[in-house]
Amino acid sequence: MAETSVGLERACVYVVATPIGNLEDLSPRAVRVLREVAVIACEDTRHTAILCRHFGIETPRVSLHAHNEARRVPELLARLERGESLALVSDAGTPLVSDPGERLVRAALEAGFAVVPVPGASAVLAALVASGFAPRPFAFAGFLPRRGAERARELEALARFPGALVLFEAPNRAAATLADLRAALGPRRVALARELTKRHETVLRGVLGELELHELRGELAIVVEGPPPGAGEPEASADEIDAQIARLLAAGRTARDTAREIAARFGLARRDAYARVLGRRGG
Repeated sequence: MAETSVGLERACVYVVATPIGNLEDLSPRAVRVLREVAVIACEDTRHTAILCRHFGIETPRVSLHAHNEARRVPELLARLERGESLALVSDAGTPLVSDPGERLVRAALEAGFAVVPVPGASAVLAALVASGFAPRPFAFAGFLPRRGAERARELEALARFPGALVLFEAPNRAAATLADLRAALGPRRVALARELTKRHETVLRGVLGELELHELRGELAIVVEGPPPGAGEPEASADEIDAQIARLLAAGRTARDTAREIAARFGLARRDAYARVLGRRGG
């Protein structure tokens, strides 16, 4: 049974997800927490000010970003020690997911303070479910490293992952990243999501190396379909495949059903598997 919270916990860090575009995605709980905490730690106070004005939130705000996090964390811990609660927000979506805040959360936990998530919008999950690809398993890779060696190692690791991949990228680097993904992963299907939850939300779908890019604005979420079943496993010999085809046909399976199972089991293209089944069956 769902519970309704009344009042905030004392000396607690609330990790609050904010909208990734559409302001209607901010939950009533998130609004209440942002109103009742002593201070809001923001990736960019100017950006969060827009959100606060829209919802009539007058809570004081302080900046917490990559360039001042080391200095700001002790100040925020001191507030927790005085019994104050605070909220952590990023410019959009769920904090810590490619955004600052990890150092604060880790320090708060190590000091014995509670950390409470207030769930909400996530560009990662929004892009994943909009892609149409199988969502389990999936891995979030954030932004790829820009340096050659680091980038190559990351791409090599991603190529071994057995499920869908979600990445973030800037529009001016999208073409290069898609080309690198094609070289590392092969011609997998891809979905490119931009302006998620906004008026001009668009999801471009295609194949790595073939997707045409036009004018892109704003941060992009790239979702790459997982490899076909059996990919990355040792290749079966022709005799093994033919033996399995013979067993399935002998068991009364149709040529089409046999081809479907063979394709899934050995990572073959469906038409190639069907041709092989027909050849084994004799037409």
